[in-house]
Amino acid sequence: MHPFLNQLPSSSFLHALQDGGDKSRQGPRGPIQARGMAPSSRQESSPEEGLPTKWSRRWAMAGWALLTLLLLGLLLGSSVLWFYVFGNCGPPPCETPVCLHLLDYYLASGNSSVAPCNNFFNFACGEPGKTINSFHALEDENKRLLRRVLEAPGSWHPGSGEEKAFQFYGSCMDTDAIEAAGTGPLKQVIEELGGWNISGKWTFSDFNQTLALLMSQYGHFPFFRAYLRTHPSPPHAPVIQIDQPEFEVPLKQEQEQKIYAQIIREYLAYLQQLGTLLGGDPEKVQQHAFLSISITSRLFKYLRLLEQRQSQDKLFHVLTIEQLQEMAPAIDWLSCLQETFKPMSLSPSQALVIHDLDYLRNMSQLVQEEMLKHRDVLQSHMILGLVETLTPALDSKFREARRELSQKLQELTEQPLMPAHPRWKKCVEDTGAFFEPTLAALYVKEAFGPGTQRAAMKLFTEIKDALIARLKKLSWISEKSQKEAQDRVTQLQVKIGAPDWVLKPELARQEYQDIQFGPSFLQSVLSCVKSLRARNVQSFLQPSSHHRWQVSPWGVNAYYSISDHVVVFPAGLLQPPFFHAGYPRAVNFGATGSIMARELLHIFYQLLLPGGCPACDTHALQEALLCLEHHYDALLLPSRSSLNGSQTFLENAADVGGLAIALQAYSKRLLEYRGETTLPNQDLSPHRLFFRSYAQVMCREPNPQDIQDIHRPPSLRVNGPLSSIPAFARYFGCPHDALMNPSRRCQLW
Repeated sequence: MHPFLNQLPSSSFLHALQDGGDKSRQGPRGPIQARGMAPSSRQESSPEEGLPTKWSRRWAMAGWALLTLLLLGLLLGSSVLWFYVFGNCGPPPCETPVCLHLLDYYLASGNSSVAPCNNFFNFACGEPGKTINSFHALEDENKRLLRRVLEAPGSWHPGSGEEKAFQFYGSCMDTDAIEAAGTGPLKQVIEELGGWNISGKWTFSDFNQTLALLMSQYGHFPFFRAYLRTHPSPPHAPVIQIDQPEFEVPLKQEQEQKIYAQIIREYLAYLQQLGTLLGGDPEKVQQHAFLSISITSRLFKYLRLLEQRQSQDKLFHVLTIEQLQEMAPAIDWLSCLQETFKPMSLSPSQALVIHDLDYLRNMSQLVQEEMLKHRDVLQSHMILGLVETLTPALDSKFREARRELSQKLQELTEQPLMPAHPRWKKCVEDTGAFFEPTLAALYVKEAFGPGTQRAAMKLFTEIKDALIARLKKLSWISEKSQKEAQDRVTQLQVKIGAPDWVLKPELARQEYQDIQFGPSFLQSVLSCVKSLRARNVQSFLQPSSHHRWQVSPWGVNAYYSISDHVVVFPAGLLQPPFFHAGYPRAVNFGATGSIMARELLHIFYQLLLPGGCPACDTHALQEALLCLEHHYDALLLPSRSSLNGSQTFLENAADVGGLAIALQAYSKRLLEYRGETTLPNQDLSPHRLFFRSYAQVMCREPNPQDIQDIHRPPSLRVNGPLSSIPAFARYFGCPHDALMNPSRRCQLW
């Protein structure tokens, strides 16, 4: 019998109810007698007097049966109603245009023939070789929006930032004018640098004067890089930093000897082609190109990978200009840096941050040797490198030579062939680099309204609250460290959308007064390069209490700044298919919410490093980290090589923790608020949609050649965190010991 039926009144109780009316009319002593004070003699009753008692019992049985039927009917009716409302209907589908577009995106990128419990990466991201890089796709869509803005007709205030940005983009797209100018503008630049022996005359210009011109006027650094950044250590003041140069040719350490020799031959042929296009004598071109390659090869030998410098505790050194001059005397450091970072006032006692001192010593010795033997070759080497960097501003012959080299290098290094970079995309990128304040304001106005910003901030607040709640339940963290961690989260600044200055158009109009567009597109580019460098220096010289954004508002990379204790989520990231105020909440929490949680966990990387949390339960922490490493090792497919989990454990921990925190915040949201929706015509409950949206963010093809990628392979960024969440296996009905439902899970965050 149903438990509720046990609470129904008994037949005797029904009898009492029927007789209750008479008893209520008895005298004051009547009830006392009924409870046991009976008369002294028993009175016999006639058969007629017994009839009411028999009929009462029959009515009691009938009442009992009637109430039972009524109750069963109510239970059956409520069950049917419950099934119809909640079991049959479920959350209503979102059929707005943005949701239907998202549905099409998911259908196009996934592979429904793969069982979700066997490999969710392939289920959500599609077949190998056909996977869309979600971040690249979003980045391209943001650039397309900027293109539409730049190509839309409009009238701008004369001399304003808007007018100059539109003029620059238009001249960049005017390839007919660039073709008509030919090599004339480039030859004029070479003459201003003192000429070279490949073609024309060489005036034997001073090496350091030429180097200073290349660095300050053309933004080209042939032997090292110099830039302004905040100091790596507190108080993180702006400081000039000297680092290794960036080379077009892949480093020798990454290639087999045979392949590296083929790469050098292709690069040599490319340099010869550049010299020939500039009218050089074929014999001199071949000689200078070969010696230029020799210089590059020798510089390669002095380079050390970041991991090597880190293991040797040589990430950076702090030296004065005077001390660096003694250690690397071939470069006139004071004059070169003074020209590059005008209007800074430098002196020999100026402190610098040096990222690879051994490289600079060896580079200086190489330059000294070449100045004694092949001074003209050093000039040719610097000019050939400049021509490479200026290729997008030159005519089609130079651009085609560069495209062919890139394609051959991709084939030799077995990288996937990249499609030709459309002209409009390069023009959008350069316009954005030179006129960022203007384009930032136009982009935010077009794609990131106040409603989107409020929705994004609300999502971040819920993610942050979930993290604080989770910190209180960690088994390995001490009470003191837990309190410090909560304070760190509370004190964190968050920047969402764009910097404050984006909404101040008067700044954009004042910033570009020094840009002068020349008769050729190349001259316009060089004027923009010079202006941009001066603006960057000026921004560092001005005292500011605000964080300097490291990404443009239309960028897609969120980041955490250690020096400013601020986390940044640009407007370009908070776009479909990652985020939209009209999406089902499962999408926003699964995609953008997990990104936000992961960036928040970057605050606590130090706690996971050896000795980073002395007051914590070290044994429990190490057990959790070791468990996480084994968890990822077990997910590697047989065809994949082993992955050293110790090299990526920080990012793995952030991925797993970020997903768990986002799921906790989403589950709380479902309990507190109604009105969740899902995508139509899909077998995706809200929680299934949450997990699918998380995976969609991570979709991309693996790139073994990218040694800087600490997240590879991408399948682990999907399968690793999802298989660590018991709720995933529960909502997808994964059988025990399936790939996505392991028998053992780890609890780190």
